Amino acid sequence: MHQAMFDHWLSPVSMGQFTDFAELSNQQWGKCLQVFHEEMPHLSGVKIALIGVGEAEADRVRRHLYTMSFPFSGLAVADLGNVRKTSTQFLIPLVKELLNSKILPIIIGNDDSIIEAQYLAYQSLKQLINLVAIDERVRYYTEADGPTGYLNQILENPRSHLFHLGVIGYQSHYTPPLVIDHLQQHHYECTRLGYARAHLEEIEPLVRDADLFCFNLASLRQSEAPGQAAPSPCGFFVEEACQISRYAGLSDKVTSAGFYGFRSQWDQRDQTAQVVAQLIWYFVDGVYHRKNDYPSSTDSLVEYIVDFRDQEYQITFWKSNKSGRWWMQVPVKTKRKHERHTLIPCSYQDYQLASQEELPQRLLDAYKRFM
Repeated sequence: MHQAMFDHWLSPVSMGQFTDFAELSNQQWGKCLQVFHEEMPHLSGVKIALIGVGEAEADRVRRHLYTMSFPFSGLAVADLGNVRKTSTQFLIPLVKELLNSKILPIIIGNDDSIIEAQYLAYQSLKQLINLVAIDERVRYYTEADGPTGYLNQILENPRSHLFHLGVIGYQSHYTPPLVIDHLQQHHYECTRLGYARAHLEEIEPLVRDADLFCFNLASLRQSEAPGQAAPSPCGFFVEEACQISRYAGLSDKVTSAGFYGFRSQWDQRDQTAQVVAQLIWYFVDGVYHRKNDYPSSTDSLVEYIVDFRDQEYQITFWKSNKSGRWWMQVPVKTKRKHERHTLIPCSYQDYQLASQEELPQRLLDAYKRFM
């Protein structure tokens, strides 16, 4: 890791704005972080690094995050300050360096276009990538002369290593059916807001399967997070969003997270800043409680085989004794680059469906991605 390179990419946190910093206890974030404010902290042993993209917004979030409790004994977290430039090409090598150093970056961004930089940092890893975005819209636009979104830049890149995409919380009145049809033809998963809210536990496997987790504040209703460019009346409640964020943190597979779309000039009484701080807190809580049971091997998992007697084939499920979470085996012969995707996260409900000789939709969608 080249410490001097981070000085090139990042500017320090201005600690003078935190007038009550000295009054914080040793059990609060502000006193437990390694903060870049005079010189870049030594990052050996650091597991998580905060990065601000948009100084005004990131600093507002810090004011609230620093006052929160830090019950994560032994977890080394650094705040690396704010990026000097917000362009995609400037951000990519920064995120890439952190990933290569086995440090999980948490990005506090003021615009969802930054998701493209978070994604492109994975391109050089030479492995297929799973992306999950929490958003009120599927930000992919099909008109040739119309607007473009961050998914256009990802899905239309001929060199993209995207294997699977999940969009959670989209609202039908904002999303043309043609867009959903296009993504489903590629066997990506789009989950409507109503279903996600009613079946929050059932979206956990999709979040668990992500390499990078992207949370757009537009997925929250205006009453919850008014500090957005174009807030809408419908969306997740903060409690639901924090649960989803914790799901992402618990995943052994997720190696970066971003919380996007906060605009401080439209915030009211710092409400949205507090929301972002809480989303980060619950994500880190998930990381702290990871069980390290992502099945790079099946040695620590219990095998369950379900026979489909009429069709004369079997489905293999695996359950972790550490966390109680489930996976199922996609019954395909595959290339080496696909091997890490053949065990897909699932739920107990998927196992129950299979036990009734009904194929889980999650398995059917996964099977098609290998064809």
